[in-house]
Amino acid sequence: MFRTKSVEQSILDTEEPEHALKKSLSALDLTVFGVGVIIGTGIFVLTGKVAKETAGPATAIAFVVAGVVCALAALCYAEFASTVPVAGSAYTFSYASLGELVAWIIGWDLVLEFALGTAVVAVGWSGYVRSLMDNVNWTMPEVLSGPDAAEGFGFDLLAFILVLILTVILVVGMKLSARVTAVVVAIKLGVVLIVIIAGLFFIKADNYKPFIPPAEQQATGSGWDAPMVQLIFGYEPTNFGIMGIFTAASIVFFAFIGFDVVATAAEETKLPQRDMPRGILGSLIICTVLYVAVSIVVTGMQHYSELSVSAPLADAFKAVGHPVYAGVISFGAAVGLTTVCMILLLGQTRVFFAMSRDGLLPRFFSRTHPRFKTPYRPTILLGVVIAIIAGFTSIDELATLVNIGTLFAFVVVALGVLVLRRTRPDLPRAFRTPWVPLLPIASVAASVWLMLNLPAETWVRFGAWMALGVVIYFVYGRSHSRMAREGR
Repeated sequence: MFRTKSVEQSILDTEEPEHALKKSLSALDLTVFGVGVIIGTGIFVLTGKVAKETAGPATAIAFVVAGVVCALAALCYAEFASTVPVAGSAYTFSYASLGELVAWIIGWDLVLEFALGTAVVAVGWSGYVRSLMDNVNWTMPEVLSGPDAAEGFGFDLLAFILVLILTVILVVGMKLSARVTAVVVAIKLGVVLIVIIAGLFFIKADNYKPFIPPAEQQATGSGWDAPMVQLIFGYEPTNFGIMGIFTAASIVFFAFIGFDVVATAAEETKLPQRDMPRGILGSLIICTVLYVAVSIVVTGMQHYSELSVSAPLADAFKAVGHPVYAGVISFGAAVGLTTVCMILLLGQTRVFFAMSRDGLLPRFFSRTHPRFKTPYRPTILLGVVIAIIAGFTSIDELATLVNIGTLFAFVVVALGVLVLRRTRPDLPRAFRTPWVPLLPIASVAASVWLMLNLPAETWVRFGAWMALGVVIYFVYGRSHSRMAREGR
């Protein structure tokens, strides 16, 4: 259960012709992927919710806090991705440092994170598109608008079609995916810059008063609705005030989810030792700066107590008498969510591919396409499954599961850096996480703190999924593992 797969063996496996991925990505491609997946629902929706209910104008500080937590994890990811440039991200890193069982658990966790993330974003994209269609008097039938919009049975046809189209793009090749992403990211960045630059002319200083509103008790519910930190320590999070900023950080963390997906493309990068750290850290820095700028502008345009929760950026421009900007922002949000969905699906298929190549999942899925050199079998399978999930899913309860899955991966990667530094100090490391062991320990502590701010029922669902994964490992993965066969 705790056998590790050497870094050298992991790299050798990538050279087998039938299981090799095409190396076509540069540092710029990786940065574009990172920006493409990070800037999504968070910046277009969470800004208003957090400012109005939790932090006020200090939402900008909450974004900084969440960005620092992600930066701690990003530095650990950068060391691993440059040292072990193999598909699979945290799964592969764990296999090299913490052992097979831990690797399986984190791989199973990432399958959940990326699958639900893709489905949630596809449903969100469908909502924006239906809103734009309504503006020109095109209306989807309720039965084809998804369970959130229909009474009784509902199937989200737009979300279903989107996932299938993105599946085809990913099968055809990573370079095509990178080009599509680059075009969409350019549109999305343009919209974000419009918000920042145009919004500067409508800022009123009085809207920033008070910058940190007085603290008030947060209504957290009881029992399984309450956050774990309340059940364990008796600490009750507050809205507003200094502690409200940290509560807000645990919410806006969702806006940063996705930078770790960049690490799943390590095997398809031309110079991973140099380009992976640049792509991971570069995309995170760019997005943090944009998030802080947008939150400052929006809370300056409209008092935080009056901000919209569903569409804060668009509605802020409507409030100052510029509905045209609101339409542009809604269009940018719809276009931007396309890349978020595609890159999450990319991460999902690469983790699945890496696990199948190691025998923990059927080896049938580890063969690459003879022409495109992409893992087409898991891509098609997962694309169809996620498209169906997106068609039938309601997004109310899924976002927190994505959060806890990501934070758990952060914890495992930080611990893996500590273990591999001790067990394999001889490994050449193109990028080294600074201040070891202090920085990885700080990353673990920060991630666990944000996990504890999630509802207890999320922990129960997450625990059930992990338990199912452990059963599958002992029934199938442990005996079919490539390491086990080689041992025999």
